[in-house]
Amino acid sequence: MNCNEAYPLLHAYADSELDLVRSLDVEQHLKTCSACAAERGSIQSLRLALRHSELAYSAPQSLRNRLGETNRERKSESRANVSRQWFWQVFALGGTALAILVFLLRPAGISEADQLANEAISGHVRSMIAGHLTDVASSDQHTVKPWFIGKIDFAPEVKDYAAQGFPLVGGRLDYFDEQPVAALVYQRNKHFINDFIWPAKQPFRERTGTRRGFSFIHQDSNGMHHFIVSDLNQKELAEFAALRGPTRADGNK
Repeated sequence: MNCNEAYPLLHAYADSELDLVRSLDVEQHLKTCSACAAERGSIQSLRLALRHSELAYSAPQSLRNRLGETNRERKSESRANVSRQWFWQVFALGGTALAILVFLLRPAGISEADQLANEAISGHVRSMIAGHLTDVASSDQHTVKPWFIGKIDFAPEVKDYAAQGFPLVGGRLDYFDEQPVAALVYQRNKHFINDFIWPAKQPFRERTGTRRGFSFIHQDSNGMHHFIVSDLNQKELAEFAALRGPTRADGNK
């Protein structure tokens, strides 16, 4: 090590801040270089003078106590933050585990048709509560039908039945039966009807019923499943369903 390499390291060497290898290199150089050794001596003298002069300040005990208290508070806050992070991580994992558990522990007796009815009714209720009845609000079938282009991979049949007492309100996208579906919204007086539509993979025999205070009809029409839900009575909902045309009754589920 030469003077150009050793000189920038003298202050760090005097303060014991160098690693062992660098410290030994500097120490070996000082044994053979009087100039660098003299500079090291000046640095040590300056440190000693500052330590014992009036420039040195000894903090009062009250300040030491406050600093110690602040340090303890920061450590306590840090531990609390870590605890909160762990809590939310455990909470999130617990929520995921609960969702999986609910799915796995679904009663074995519930049929796919019943599960579908639950999902359709939940979709109807969700649209009413969340104020998300339509994505496209229009009674013009030539406005509603094109809106679905590019959003789903099928073209739902859209008609306005205002003359029969069931005016078209609009449409939106929804999701159930593990796929996106088209939801056409109609109105009967002050009651809304959700007509969920998606391609029929296999035929269904028409199924009607009531659940949780809502009437529903599940039917096939022109190669599409229609799951129709409303708080209308079953008779009026059947009148609306009949407007869809004949259903296929060549299968059951």
